[in-house]
Amino acid sequence: MTTLSDLEHYICTLYDTRDQFKRHIFDRADLAFAEGDRARDQIHTTEQLMARKAEMRRLFLESVGGLPASGASLNARTTNVVEGDGFRVEHVVFESRPGHIVTANLYMPVTREASCPAVLFLCGHDREAKHSERYHAVCSRLALTGLIVLAIDPLGQGERLSYLPQDGRVEDAIWGTQEHQHAGAQCLPLGQGLARYFVHDAIRAVDYLTERPEVDSARIGLTGNSGGGTQASMLMICDDRIAAAAPGTFIMNRQIYMHAGGVQDAEQIWRGLTAHGFDHEDILLAFAPKPLAVLAVTYDFFPIEATRRTVSRVRRFWEMHGRSDQLLLIEDESLHRYTDKLAESASAFFSEHLLHRKLLREDPNPRLIPAKQLHCTKSGQVLADWKDARTVWHENADTAKELERIRSERHSETAKMNGIGWLKERVFAYRDPCNLNPRRVHLGLTEDGLAVEYVLWWSQAGMMNSGMIFRSEAAADERGLPLTVAVWERGTEALNQHREWLIGCCAAGKAVLVLNCSGVGPHSPYPIYGSPPLAFYGVMHKLSDELLWLDDSLTAMRVFDIIRCLDLVDHIQVQQAGAVDMYTDGRTNLYVQLAAALDARVGRIEQTHSIDSVAEWVSAYDYDEEDAMSYILPGMLHYFDLPELERWRHEEPQSTS
Repeated sequence: MTTLSDLEHYICTLYDTRDQFKRHIFDRADLAFAEGDRARDQIHTTEQLMARKAEMRRLFLESVGGLPASGASLNARTTNVVEGDGFRVEHVVFESRPGHIVTANLYMPVTREASCPAVLFLCGHDREAKHSERYHAVCSRLALTGLIVLAIDPLGQGERLSYLPQDGRVEDAIWGTQEHQHAGAQCLPLGQGLARYFVHDAIRAVDYLTERPEVDSARIGLTGNSGGGTQASMLMICDDRIAAAAPGTFIMNRQIYMHAGGVQDAEQIWRGLTAHGFDHEDILLAFAPKPLAVLAVTYDFFPIEATRRTVSRVRRFWEMHGRSDQLLLIEDESLHRYTDKLAESASAFFSEHLLHRKLLREDPNPRLIPAKQLHCTKSGQVLADWKDARTVWHENADTAKELERIRSERHSETAKMNGIGWLKERVFAYRDPCNLNPRRVHLGLTEDGLAVEYVLWWSQAGMMNSGMIFRSEAAADERGLPLTVAVWERGTEALNQHREWLIGCCAAGKAVLVLNCSGVGPHSPYPIYGSPPLAFYGVMHKLSDELLWLDDSLTAMRVFDIIRCLDLVDHIQVQQAGAVDMYTDGRTNLYVQLAAALDARVGRIEQTHSIDSVAEWVSAYDYDEEDAMSYILPGMLHYFDLPELERWRHEEPQSTS
């Protein structure tokens, strides 16, 4: 006899399904990337180029949920000034949005033009951000060139950490990618992306520069590397005031990077843009024919061959304007960083295109100011000094409340019709239906007296789901037994965890189908980076993000899987006619409740440890981050929350899809 522990490790030899989820997503993305290349290849006139720019800007802004309003005063003030060699550094704070304090260092050269060009420096993923030694050195070089430089702390870095521990141990606070993901995931059910806040901070930084009387607002440049290269790229798409740009160690080709295995940060995920054929060529062409220097390192995790391909393919857009000399690709042999060579090249580039002169003097080793002398706040953290300061968490919670208010004011029947219609489109839009073609394998009896059968079937073309059917040994045949479909995290790889419930259900004369949806249990993709599949930056995180790029989601796919499981139940006639009861444990109740809104074959739903409200999750200060991306339906709260779905379901059963 076998045990439930043995069954958790069962491998069916009929098909190797571990790679199918990744292959399904990559195949869809490859088709979209190819279509994007074809569309860009059809641009032959400046008018067509302008149209592509406008469309990509529209789609980008749509993907991030639009930008916050920019009409409020910046309330900018200088909190201190420190002297360097050849420049001084003003400690500046301004409000990009009311209550959102941005900390910045403004480098003012001692020798400069009366109306001087400026460069906005955007920091990558360094905890110290603007006052890190590397970024301070780059800004110092630019200032010694004769440029005003404004370096701002991005969200979750420098003096702008959003989740300070109550015990005051700032060193224990999450920051950078962890903070970005923590807040960014909660943006998605609101129909927003974390990128909206990054690009808005940068736009408001440009606003600040234009308000400074020392700055020539017609000569504002832009640079930054890694995450700062991301921010620079977004600003190149969204803000026409930038006169010259040098994005560093970010520009690549998304198709090549996707296959290389990398995962990106929350603000770097632009939902739906792959579906529209977007790639990094669109970032660069959005800036044509202005002076542009793409900074790259040859040993980057962003593949250098991808960067070279992108720059090569867009060069013709500068040639179209007779300015081919104004598009540069500058490389250094290094790992991922803003190297000295790249800093020197950026200084020369901005000197030529903003100061309109060749670089006359280069100080290879500017004297650095100690990091603490670059702080804009007394404590080193905005939240410690401004008790009423706001973060993205505040914005998300307020937006969730506002959407709840808007939904409550809608006519009930109209809200239901629109909500169910939207959900149906989300779940079915990208599916490729096929025959179930189930396979059934009898696995014998367990030591607990349960008869077990493994079933494997096609949920959609190229994507198999599976499950194990359990019944009491005393039941001669599962046919005619009432069936409960069990949907819980890790599927048949978590049988022991649910042993008591499983045995009790079968003892009550029922059959149980433990479901493995796409990417679950034996269908879990092969790991990347040696990380567990469900961990932060693990393979499920990566693939969930790739689905978002395709304007899809893992939640929508798994809701479809549950509906196809109901088709399987009908096909194999496991139960008597009637609705199929469901049991959920944990967050999987989200999938079942969404499926129940679309399919009347879902009967009674028994839920334990469930998500009661997505709005409550969005507003939570802390939550379980493991595999969180698998339980997000972007834009959902514009139409309904789970309590509303439950109410609609009991008001009037929905017809079978």
